[in-house]
Amino acid sequence: MAADRRVLVTGGAGFLGSHLCERYLAEGWEVLCMDNLSTGRIRNVEHLIGRPDFHFYHQDVTEFIHVPGHLDLVLHFASPASPIDYLEMPIQTLKVGSLGTHKALGLAKEKKARFLLASTSEVYGDPLIHPQKEDYWGNVNPIGVRGVYDEAKRFAEAITMAYHRYHQVDTRIVRLFNTYGPRMRLDDGRALPTFMGQALRGEPITIYGDGSQTRSFCYVDDLVEGIYRLSQSGYVQPVNLGNPDEITIRAFAEHVKAITGSTSELVHRPLPQDDPKVRQPDIGRARDVLGWEPTIPLKEGLQRTLDHFRHIGD
Repeated sequence: MAADRRVLVTGGAGFLGSHLCERYLAEGWEVLCMDNLSTGRIRNVEHLIGRPDFHFYHQDVTEFIHVPGHLDLVLHFASPASPIDYLEMPIQTLKVGSLGTHKALGLAKEKKARFLLASTSEVYGDPLIHPQKEDYWGNVNPIGVRGVYDEAKRFAEAITMAYHRYHQVDTRIVRLFNTYGPRMRLDDGRALPTFMGQALRGEPITIYGDGSQTRSFCYVDDLVEGIYRLSQSGYVQPVNLGNPDEITIRAFAEHVKAITGSTSELVHRPLPQDDPKVRQPDIGRARDVLGWEPTIPLKEGLQRTLDHFRHIGD
């Protein structure tokens, strides 16, 4: 029966994690949400607290973790995910990618549960091939300031596959490209919340470099659909999930200006170290294996996100 299915979501009070908690509840799962609230927010899941099929654990996944009862699935989404966070918490970022993944995999092994790792397009670094396919090994600076996040995720992928091969843990790996939507933090340093926050406050919109670097933005509902399908699939190799519609940062800033009605000027700042010049997923594998591709246009997704930011007032 559906109600017998139980999933643990680490990082469950974060932007992506909270949307995943809602999705699995909607699908009839009992959801265990674990978060140390270093970057997640309890208000992202407070509307779920009190439900008999939802349980919140305020815990750091890098410490020993134990949950009562059986588990069918572990979704490991705990990690700082924006440059401003992982540059402020470099050691914690490395620890959650290494020790945290080790602990979460150990729990999945103990419970005989399927394990899904949230990896990232950052494993490709500043890519030398474009668009990025899953068989590309990447171009990462391991000792650069961004290396704390890039290498944490690359290690997480390696230990996930080691547990799959050595301990026969049933694993999945998703490589997430730039995702946006409600419950992002306006202060998290990523392009969309930064641009939208500045536009709403009437401040200059800050573009790093000349704005010609590209990103591919995927609305959170599309991403959650892909993650759910992967978690229910039999596919073990990494799968890119993201929107292949590539856009320059400058053009993206202009979109945000237009949808907010802002008169903010665009100002330029030096490009951060090792900032990727291009980012675009090849989603051929997701199409073939999962029958998945994004469906929500950028304009619609931006409007939904703007409505959320206006509603919460911060």
